[in-house]
Amino acid sequence: MILLKWFKRKWKTYLTFFLLMLSFNLYFLFLMWMAQVKYLLYLDLLLLVFLAVVEGMAFFDFWRKECRKKVFLQEDDLICEAFSAMEDREIFEHDRLILEKRLQDKFVENCDLQDYVAKWCHEFKIPLSAALLISEKIRDADVRTDMREQLERMNWQMSMMMQGCRLQSPLFDMQIRQVPLEKCVRASIRNNQFFLIQKKFQIDIQTSDVVVYTDEVWLTYILDQILNNAVKYARADEEHHIRFWAEKASERFETLYEEACVVRLFIEDNGEGIRESDIRRIFEKGYTGSNYHNGRYKSTGMGLYMADQIAGRLEHRISVESCYGEYTRFCVTLRGK
Repeated sequence: MILLKWFKRKWKTYLTFFLLMLSFNLYFLFLMWMAQVKYLLYLDLLLLVFLAVVEGMAFFDFWRKECRKKVFLQEDDLICEAFSAMEDREIFEHDRLILEKRLQDKFVENCDLQDYVAKWCHEFKIPLSAALLISEKIRDADVRTDMREQLERMNWQMSMMMQGCRLQSPLFDMQIRQVPLEKCVRASIRNNQFFLIQKKFQIDIQTSDVVVYTDEVWLTYILDQILNNAVKYARADEEHHIRFWAEKASERFETLYEEACVVRLFIEDNGEGIRESDIRRIFEKGYTGSNYHNGRYKSTGMGLYMADQIAGRLEHRISVESCYGEYTRFCVTLRGK
């Protein structure tokens, strides 16, 4: 087997050498007929001995590597580091299969972990809902409000964790259909109603009769993240406002070859705003900005990152502009009807 592989690799070299020797011998015999044939035979013998020695050493080295490779191919680990020169595709194929198996194992582990977290969130929701009902029986209004706030925060975090698991799932559940934009806006307001009421936000909605192509659940999730930021960064001792409005335009959408109706949903609040040094990075994973480092706010830097990721999967666009200390205005661009 090894000898056959050796000849498959070297037959062109041997054929070339044979043709050169044959040509030289014919030239010597027919054109140099005065020369003695014994010198020709002596030269041929020297060349054959030299070739046999060189090729014998090369074949011995090749045989040793093949034996070593045969042993390594039985291993369940990467072996390419053990070879200085990668000339055999079997080694690459072996390592490719090993890496594929490792990736598949990690994928299965990740799916199992996501399923466990999702089930845990569902189980945790039951006692949390019961705690919300029990908190209403507390007679002290201040204690009841404080308890309700913490339970609502826990409920919010559980909901975000469940949505995050769905986002990371290999089976991303997405159903694009015609959805009234105001339905998603009001659903997001309901999800955040406790904190909006607590901080006495005034809400202005101007999105009636606007229909877009989107997934209702995931668009609501994007709006939840934006509203949560508006509540978190609301300025103290001021009236809080959030305004929703939509504008229609006709332009070429990214996934279409012809112009289509485009809807831009604007969400503007009069909160603290975003510093110019932070605004270009707020959609980066884990970026918390200067507000986190000065200790005034608790932030993970994941909310807007996940919102941007979901917008990309829905083929929406999300952008932001802000004047620090005055307002923040998000814009979600969708395909409209």
